[in-house]
Amino acid sequence: MFQPSQEDVRRFFCAAAAKHHAGGVLTPMEAIAARWIAQHPEYAGDLADEAEALARVYAVEEGRTNPFLHLSMHLSIEEQCGIDQPTGIRQAVALLAARRNSLHEAHHEVMECLGEMIWTSQRSGLPPDGLAYLEAVRQRATR
Repeated sequence: MFQPSQEDVRRFFCAAAAKHHAGGVLTPMEAIAARWIAQHPEYAGDLADEAEALARVYAVEEGRTNPFLHLSMHLSIEEQCGIDQPTGIRQAVALLAARRNSLHEAHHEVMECLGEMIWTSQRSGLPPDGLAYLEAVRQRATR
């Protein structure tokens, strides 16, 4: 399984942003990343300087979202929906997007569920609970 480092992730997003901005040919994954980058113009500065991106620490105390984590979560959710894993996530996200009238807003809500699942897994030492994650997304989709 491919497990990119923090530096790999940051380089990927910076390169995707630069290629997109320059009108370069994007790989399929870069094209997906570029779509989400375009939804977050507030991250342009973070993505413009790779050296700074690699050196930057996004401390919780700053009260600012880590743009690389945020964009990575968008990609993760899109991939989950693409392969429908956990089974039913595609339908739950689509329903949530329809209810919110925005795929982008739906993704942000799903991120909260995904983050909760990861936090719970890390705290308990147990594997991530995909069914609990799916149920959390479904609950948001039916509110």
